[in-house]
Amino acid sequence: MPNSLGEILVEKKAVSPEQLSSALKEQEKSGRMLGSILVGMGALKDSDLLHFLSEQHGVPSIKLSEFQIDPEVLKIIPSGIASKYQVMPISAKDSTLTIAMIDPSNIFALDDIKFLTGYRVETLIASENSVSEAIEEYYRVGEASDADYLEDLLAGLETEGIEYVESKESVDISSLEQESGKAPVVQLVNGVLTEAIAKGSSDIHIEPYEKSFRIRFRIDGSLYEVMKPPLKMKNAIVSRIKIMANIDIAERRLPQDGRIKLKLGKNRDMDFRVSVLPTLFGEKIVLRLLDKSSLQLDMTKLGFGEKQLNDFKESIHKPFGMVLVTGPTGSGKTTTLYSAITDLNQTTENISTAEDPVEYNLEGINQVQMHEGIGLTFASALRSFLRQDPDVILVGEIRDFETAEIAIKAALTGHMVLSTLHTNDAPSTINRLLNMGIEPFLVSSSINLIVAQRLARKICNKCKEPVEISENMLKKLGVTPKKYEGITFYEGKGCDDCNNSGNKGRIALYEVMPMYEPIKELVLQGASSLEIKNEAISLGMQSLRQSGIEKMLAGEINYEEVLKVTIKDGD
Repeated sequence: MPNSLGEILVEKKAVSPEQLSSALKEQEKSGRMLGSILVGMGALKDSDLLHFLSEQHGVPSIKLSEFQIDPEVLKIIPSGIASKYQVMPISAKDSTLTIAMIDPSNIFALDDIKFLTGYRVETLIASENSVSEAIEEYYRVGEASDADYLEDLLAGLETEGIEYVESKESVDISSLEQESGKAPVVQLVNGVLTEAIAKGSSDIHIEPYEKSFRIRFRIDGSLYEVMKPPLKMKNAIVSRIKIMANIDIAERRLPQDGRIKLKLGKNRDMDFRVSVLPTLFGEKIVLRLLDKSSLQLDMTKLGFGEKQLNDFKESIHKPFGMVLVTGPTGSGKTTTLYSAITDLNQTTENISTAEDPVEYNLEGINQVQMHEGIGLTFASALRSFLRQDPDVILVGEIRDFETAEIAIKAALTGHMVLSTLHTNDAPSTINRLLNMGIEPFLVSSSINLIVAQRLARKICNKCKEPVEISENMLKKLGVTPKKYEGITFYEGKGCDDCNNSGNKGRIALYEVMPMYEPIKELVLQGASSLEIKNEAISLGMQSLRQSGIEKMLAGEINYEEVLKVTIKDGD
């Protein structure tokens, strides 16, 4: 970490302690940068400040007044981003963009610029005054030719005069409908949706705050801010999305759900599951992208190990019993269950599913959307299924005793039941069911197998490179370092293909626990989750941490990802 600028200046006797103290007091009041305050006080020259800033951050300095910047380079960073982060693009060569900025330690700015431009970024340091002057000079001239698509749309929207509706109690619905139907608003929303598809996003977050309004994409599990529309456009954008999703735009106090369907070309449809949530400063919208063409239903490509896959397939093909898939929201449980259902889908089988919501339509399967408002719950759907002569039943989630009880009875009376729970690992699923009130003998006799899973980001193949891992790092994983001597580990260094993140795509880590006889005995004896886990590992179960380490050794994920998504066995 660099020493503070004030310490460097006093140490080098560039300013006196009294001048520094005075400048720090001013900084507390105004929030301006310390160097600019000292220059304004006449305690320091602008050229001297630049020298000391370069020394503090260990970054070369640049005098922007001595450079003529190519207009083509200006197009890489839109004016809004340049002003927001106080940066100036200097040059672009191959995949590297050189920028001047006043604070090279601002990693959020660097991450956003890398993501938005697709370039690897090299930084130079410039004084605050020179950056502000350069932005004013160059972008005032170059603004009309700004090539950034979304920025252009925003520029158009600014001139439309859309009014921000202040009142939370009284809303002119016809006015909102008119505003949301204006061409620039339609273009902006369509642009955001298509941009999210192009970038491979899984979710779009549209979030209002007291003094700002932002849009973020979730890509490979991480959120990235992509734009900040003007706050006055908030109601028009939200209303446009609600109209597209067939949601009541007059209702602003309650959560609502809807769906948007887009047609992309002749053979590709894209569904967006829309969730609207009232927050303190307006309605937050999350759109989940459901792309059936990218749905991976081949179990051999999900991330199962060979033994894990054999155990899983053997369990779902038994004539009756229950298979449970556990994990947090967004861990890929639905994909695993859909792949199982697809494997079981034969003309000789009657398959029914109760889902909330139905994420993908599957040919040959009877899918039922839950609707608690009219009494259509998982429990009531299950009862109806049992009167429909089913062979395979999928219950979206076991949330309560009633659903669990009916599902277990169905599993014991000749039906294959697939479902999900929210637990941390496979062994703790048993205690979760017992805590719901299910008797131990019912749990041990009905469950065939439990799967726990997580999603981990894969290393980008285009920028994959060997990396050293120390003994201490291996010990942190809970493994013996000597066991892995001579093994090459990898990580992504960052490239255009992965938006300089070093990761592209995701793979599942699995913990597959068949209900071996010794485990059934432990359940009947009231054993703890840890005792069950230790017994399962001794019988050949691979834990989530072990699954992560195996994929790290195979060069599929990096060390940090294993630590991030799994915990050490025994913790």
